[in-house]
Amino acid sequence: MTTTTIETRFAGLVSGVWAIDPAHSEVGFTVRHLMSRVRGQFRSFEGAVTIGENPLDSSALATIDLSSVDTGNADRDTHLRSSDFFSVDTTPKMTFVSTGIRLDGDGAIVSGDLTIKDVTKPVELSVEFLGTDKDAAGSLRVGFEATTEISRKEWGITFNVPLEGDKVMIGDKVAIVLAIEAVHQG
Repeated sequence: MTTTTIETRFAGLVSGVWAIDPAHSEVGFTVRHLMSRVRGQFRSFEGAVTIGENPLDSSALATIDLSSVDTGNADRDTHLRSSDFFSVDTTPKMTFVSTGIRLDGDGAIVSGDLTIKDVTKPVELSVEFLGTDKDAAGSLRVGFEATTEISRKEWGITFNVPLEGDKVMIGDKVAIVLAIEAVHQG
């Protein structure tokens, strides 16, 4: 792909470090519970996206505080913090470190290493560039939305409750949605 096409696709995106703005971002997830889906998010996280002169040379790093899990149910959130799930007493953080980026249709695929409970596995995020603009204070901001799906068992999160007919209460697949707004640091 030519540089002109890349610049057109990522119009307004300038090189440098962009700090994630947690007040205008969300790290969310969905997992199956019986016949429905439970949604939640992590309230505390930080990170940065470093945009290269060529956007395909960019990188990202994020750290999520697992104790900040919020599904709207205090008892469930306490259970998620326990050794049955996240073990926040011994492994309080989840991290993502990008390892590469490639174009895919109208968006991009960001490859990286996701670490949960001291287990690191590769993942691919499907990323949509939402654009850039200046806020009321004149700071340049960028928006991205990224999605992926993981198997929680691959990170050692295997707790479940067996049900009748060889069924289980909690699904293995976890859909992850990141709605990220970041501020250019110069």
